[in-house]
Amino acid sequence: MTVNIIEGRFITNELTLKRYRRFKRNKLAIVSMWTLLTLIFLSFTAEFWANSKPHLMKYDGKIYAPLFFDYHPTEFGRDDIFVMDYRALEFDESRGDWGMWPLIQWSPYESNSAVDSYPAPPTKYNLMGTDDRGRDVLARLLYGLRYSLIFAVGTWFLAYSIGVTIGSLSGYFGGKIDLFGMRTVEVIQTMPVTLILITIISIFVPTLLVLILIMALFEWTKISLYMRAQFLQLRKREYVEAARALGSSDSRIIFKHILPNALTPIVTFSPFDIATYISLLAFLDFLGLGLIPPTPSWGELLQQAQKYFTTAEWLVWYPALALVITLSLLINIGLAVRDAFDAKSSVG
Repeated sequence: MTVNIIEGRFITNELTLKRYRRFKRNKLAIVSMWTLLTLIFLSFTAEFWANSKPHLMKYDGKIYAPLFFDYHPTEFGRDDIFVMDYRALEFDESRGDWGMWPLIQWSPYESNSAVDSYPAPPTKYNLMGTDDRGRDVLARLLYGLRYSLIFAVGTWFLAYSIGVTIGSLSGYFGGKIDLFGMRTVEVIQTMPVTLILITIISIFVPTLLVLILIMALFEWTKISLYMRAQFLQLRKREYVEAARALGSSDSRIIFKHILPNALTPIVTFSPFDIATYISLLAFLDFLGLGLIPPTPSWGELLQQAQKYFTTAEWLVWYPALALVITLSLLINIGLAVRDAFDAKSSVG
């Protein structure tokens, strides 16, 4: 019996290696993965690339790091303002003044008061133009990706945690647990989810955490059905019977022996569901039911694009392009993962 358990783990590891090799053969997926990781890195370190404060600066013989520390305007001889505007500083090169600025010298919440009207078209100062409040579109797209990913991954993690738990318990134990779990799934799936979501979000303040909790409450049902099917299939395998005969507890059998061999639905569906949640947040923001303004949001930019479709086409193309690129990268990765886990794929 011990041999059967070890053999089951060896087969699993060998199969994982074959799947990894299949995934690596898909060059488009590899490029998509690295591109997506680069975008994620740029978004979560956006303060270094898009900010209205210099990283480092030397002024009047002193070194300052405004990106990391807050300085009162009086330190620069300004007693007429409460928040320092570093662009207003006059750097005197004769005394060795200098500033190290980010590539995009705008924060996502800052308006460009130098333009005549909003939204303003792309210029060398605002590469993708401004929105209807004068804020830099490129900066808001960069920061907006961060919130989209936090929402998507947070919803995915919480929904999958609930769904995997309920589906696993239903498939492993069966009986009343399975009956109660599946009836709950059926009730939720018959609800008008979109209408209920809009109603709940209109009642509560739609913070990022609230949106994740509400979405996960309705999004766990699909993965629970697949995990139930996986556990119904695997609970009678030889290595599971061997573990049970050796006196392993139910929790050890579930987490050590069945769950590692039932990961196919989790892995193959995850990229597609994360892409769905990103587009869902954009949809909610477009309706005005998503993140609280002035939080950077792709959907909010698309909402502005509807108002200025004929006069500010950059509000249409840049947010739409960002959404299409991100979803395409996730879908390419998802297709490659699905093919890698396909039992009919060629060996190795």
